[in-house]
Amino acid sequence: MRSSLQSLWRANLFFYLGLCLHCGYAKVLTEVQIGPLYRVVGAPLSISCSVSGFTDAQAKKVFEYLVQKPGSQREENVISTRDPNFAYAKYKRRAERSEIALTHTSPNSVLFEIHQLEKSDEGEYECSTVENAFVYDGTYSATTSVKVIDNSLSVSSPASTSLSYNEGEAFTSTCQASSNTVQHTHLSFAWFLHKDGEENPRPIISLDRYFTLSPGPGFEGRYRAGLIRLDKIGESTYRLNIAQLELSDQGRVFCRAQEWIQDPDRSWYAIAQKDTEGTVLQVKAREVVPDVSSLLVRISSQSTALQVGQKLSISCSVNAQSLEERFFSVAWFRGDDELARIGPTGILTVGHEYNVREEELKVARISDRDFYLRLQPVRIEDQGEYICRAWPQKRGQDSDFIQGAAQDSTPQRINISATESGLSLDMQGDTNVSEGDRLTLTCKVHGYKGQLSITWQQGSTTVISLNQEGVVVEELKSRKIKATRPAADTFTLELDDVTPESEGVYQCAVSEWENNRMTNSRSQTATVTVVPAASFVKVKLVSRDNTVTIGENVDLICQVKGVHVPITVTWSRLRDDSHIENILTVYSNGGISWSANQHRYQLNIERRENEFIHRLLIRGASNMEAGRYQCIVSHNTHETLAVSNQLAVQVEDPVSNLVLTSTRRLKTTIDTDVEIKCFITSEPSVLSRYAVTWYLEQNAEKKILLSSDQDAKVTFGPEVDLSQRQRISMKRTKGPCFELNIRQAWISDNGIYSCEVAEWQQDPKGDWYRLSSVSEVTNLTVTEPEKKLSILQEDMELNVTSSQNFTIHCHITSRASNESQFQVTWYFWQNETESKQRPIFTAYRNSTLQDWFKKGDQLRFGHFSPDQFSLTVSRPGTEYSGLYVCEVEEWLLSPSHGWRKSAVETSGVLTVYVYAEGDVKETCKPECNLGTWIGIPVAFIICTLVVIFLLVLKICSSNSSGGKKSGQSLWAEHPLNPKPSTDDSTF
Repeated sequence: MRSSLQSLWRANLFFYLGLCLHCGYAKVLTEVQIGPLYRVVGAPLSISCSVSGFTDAQAKKVFEYLVQKPGSQREENVISTRDPNFAYAKYKRRAERSEIALTHTSPNSVLFEIHQLEKSDEGEYECSTVENAFVYDGTYSATTSVKVIDNSLSVSSPASTSLSYNEGEAFTSTCQASSNTVQHTHLSFAWFLHKDGEENPRPIISLDRYFTLSPGPGFEGRYRAGLIRLDKIGESTYRLNIAQLELSDQGRVFCRAQEWIQDPDRSWYAIAQKDTEGTVLQVKAREVVPDVSSLLVRISSQSTALQVGQKLSISCSVNAQSLEERFFSVAWFRGDDELARIGPTGILTVGHEYNVREEELKVARISDRDFYLRLQPVRIEDQGEYICRAWPQKRGQDSDFIQGAAQDSTPQRINISATESGLSLDMQGDTNVSEGDRLTLTCKVHGYKGQLSITWQQGSTTVISLNQEGVVVEELKSRKIKATRPAADTFTLELDDVTPESEGVYQCAVSEWENNRMTNSRSQTATVTVVPAASFVKVKLVSRDNTVTIGENVDLICQVKGVHVPITVTWSRLRDDSHIENILTVYSNGGISWSANQHRYQLNIERRENEFIHRLLIRGASNMEAGRYQCIVSHNTHETLAVSNQLAVQVEDPVSNLVLTSTRRLKTTIDTDVEIKCFITSEPSVLSRYAVTWYLEQNAEKKILLSSDQDAKVTFGPEVDLSQRQRISMKRTKGPCFELNIRQAWISDNGIYSCEVAEWQQDPKGDWYRLSSVSEVTNLTVTEPEKKLSILQEDMELNVTSSQNFTIHCHITSRASNESQFQVTWYFWQNETESKQRPIFTAYRNSTLQDWFKKGDQLRFGHFSPDQFSLTVSRPGTEYSGLYVCEVEEWLLSPSHGWRKSAVETSGVLTVYVYAEGDVKETCKPECNLGTWIGIPVAFIICTLVVIFLLVLKICSSNSSGGKKSGQSLWAEHPLNPKPSTDDSTF
C-alpha cells in the first residue's frame, strides 16, 4: 500500500511539474497594422491591434496607445482602455469630444480611431498590452508609422446649370480629376443621380480604382444595352453618356472622384473624396402615340424668313411606339422635289436637283427620333413649303426592307428674299503649299453697294465668319486662323502650320447687307493641295548604355533630321505590348507637359543645322523605368511625321553578395529544445532587409515551415498543423542571425532543415525589390535517450512438486531514467509449439494489480525494490507445468506528450515442471527444492544432484467407489480477457 501511494504521489508531482513547464513556454505576441499609413488632413484614421499567447483567451486585455512625433525623443500618452487619466491633456480633451476612441473588437483586439486627422497627428504610434497577473515571455508592444499629407485632390466639370430635355434625348456630362500626391495613388470615378426628396444619391455608373466599370442599381439594363457608357477623353477626364433619358432620370447629376492609396498590407484605402456641383436635369414626357402602327412626324425651322446666302435649318422628329426596335426612312421635300433622304440603315441619298449642291447640303441623324437638315447658302429658288416624310420599314426574311405607308408632317413655309446687285468675287492665292507653311487666300469683291459679311469654308466646314461690322461670329477653334480685311473690297484668310487635313476645297461666301437685311450673296472656290512634310523627317533613338543596374542613370538620345516645320516631340515607354505610357511632350513653342514624375527625368535639347538632338536622362533608374522607349515627332500634335525605333532599356538588380553558414549536423534527444541557426557571414548592408523562409525535407518531400517577409511579417506554411505551430517559432538576433526554435523535439522532427534568405533593397523611388536568395541546410537527428530499458535475459528450468511454491522473478538491470515507471505482466504457455502466450498477472504502473484467472489465493505479487518484481505461485498443479516470462513496459513523463511508453522488454524463459506427490523426479539440494528461481546469474553454480528414488506409496481407499477426478486446467482452456488499457485514466 505504501509503495502504491508513493507511486501515485510521484505521478501527480510530475504531472503538475510538466504543466508548469508547459506554461513557461507560452509567448505573448502583440501585432499592429503594418505601416507606414498615408492619410490626408481631415480624413479618419483607424489602426487595429491584437495580442495572442495569454492563457486566458477570453479575458478582456488592457491596451494603451502612445505616439512619438517626428523629431521628438519622447512618447506621448494618447488613450487607454482601462485608465481614463492615462492620456495627455490635449488627447484627453479630444477623446471627451469623441474625436479619438479606442474600442475592443474582441477580448484580445482593439481598434484605435482618430475621426478627423490633424497635421500634428503624424508620428510613430505604439500599441501596448498590459498584464499584471503573471510574467510571460514575448512581445508586449508593436509600432506603426502614420504619415499625414495634404489633400491635393481636385475635381471639376462644366459649370452647374439646369437643363431641360425631352424623354429619349441624349445627355452627356464631363468630369476631370487630378492629384499632386507624391505617393502612388489610384483614382476612381462615379456619377450619381440625386432625386428630390431622397436622402442618398443613386449611383449611375462607376469606374473603380482597378478600372472596372459597374452600373448602379436600376441602370443595369440600359448599361447592358449600350445606352449608358463611360468614355475616357483624357489622362484623367471621363464623359458620361446617356443615350436615351427616361423620366426617372430627373434630378441633380454629379460626379464624385476618390483617391486611393495601397497600405503595406496590400489593402486599399480611400484617402480623399470630392464631388462636383452637378447639373439639374428636367425630363419632359414624350408625346403619346395612339397605337403601334401610328407615326407622328413633326417639322420645325430655326427661321422661316431668310436672305439669300443665309443658312436654312430644318429639324424633323419622328415618334412611335417601341421606337428603338423599329426602322424608318426620313426625307425632306420642298414641294414635290426631294432634297435628301436617310434610309433605315443610315445611308444618305441626295435628290437629283441637289447633287450639284452636295457640299452646301448637310444631313444628320442626331437621335433615334430626331433628324437634321442644313442648306447654306440659300438661294431665291430655295423658298417654298417644306415637309418631312417618314416611312416605317420592316426587315424581310431575305434581309430586304419592306416599306410601309408614309406619314407627312404639316408643311413649313420658308421665305427667301434678295435685291438686285452686280456683286461678284475673285479668289486669289497660292493653292499649292508645303506642310507646316502658311496658307493665304484672298477674296476680291466687285460691284457691291452695301455692307459686306464673309464666311470662309473648307468643304462643308465653316473655318471662320465675319459679320458686316468685321466681328468674328464663328471660328474653327482647332487651328491657327486669321481673317482680315486689308481693304474695303478685299478679304484675306491665313492658316498657320498647315497639315494634310488642311487640304481641300476652300470657299469664300460674301453677303451684301442693306438696313440689316441681306440683299445678295456670292461665293467662289479654290482647291488647295498640301505637300506632306513626313517624307523629309527622319528620327533615330540611341543610347550609350541601355543596360544598367538599379540606381544608375540612363542617357537616351533622339536624333531628328530633315525638319522644315515646327515639331512636337513626345517621349513614350512601352512596358508591354498593350500599355503605352507618355513621359513628356516638348511642343514647338518650347512648352513642356509632363505625364510622368518630372523628378525622375532630365531633358536637354540642342538645335543644329537641319537637325534637333533631344536627350532624355533617367536619373537613378528603378525597375519601373525598364521598358521599350520611343520618341515620336509630330507637327503641332496634329500629324505624326516620324516614329523612332524602339530602344529597350533593361534595369537589372544588383548582384547579391549574401553568404550564409549554419551547423551542418545537429543531434539531440526527444523533449529537448532545439535552436537551428543560420548566420550571415558576409558584410551585411544596413539598408537591406531580409526575407527568411524555413523548409523541412522528409522522405524526399519538402514543405514550408515558417516564413518572414521583408517587413518581418511571419506566416506558417500551409502544411504546418496546429501541434507544430504551437512548438515552432523563429526570430532574428544580432549578427545578423536567423533562428528556428523547436520546443520539446519529437522523433517526427527528424529531417533536413533549410534556411533560405532573400535580400531586399530600396530603389531610388523608395520601392523595395528582391535580390537573389541563398540557402543553407542543417540535418537534425532526434533520438531516444542513450540509457534504455534492459532486464535479465537468462533462461532457467525448475522442478517442483504440487506441494511446493515457485516464484517467477523479473529483474530490471537498467532503465532510461530514474523517474521511470513500470508496468509488469507475466505470461504463460504450456509448450514451445504453442505460439499463443496467455497473461496470468499484471502490475500496472499506478500500483493497480490484475489477476487474469481470479486465483487470488494462488498468486502473490512481490515488489521489494524499485528494480525487482516477483510473482509467486502457491500449490501448483501439474497443469502449471510450462514456460513463463515477464514483460516490462517503461513509461516516461514528457512535457509535450504527458506519460508515454518508451520501451518494452521481455525476460528470459523460466521452464517449470510440476510433479504430483509420490512421482519419481529429479531432486536437488534444499536450496533448489525451495521452488524459487533467483534471476541473478553467478559465475559457477555447483549443485550436487542426489538422485533419491522414493518409494511409491500406494494409498488405497477401502470404502470409496473411485478416486476424485482432477479439475480442468483453467490456464489451458479458459478464455483470456483482453489486455486492459494503459491509459492514464487509471489514476
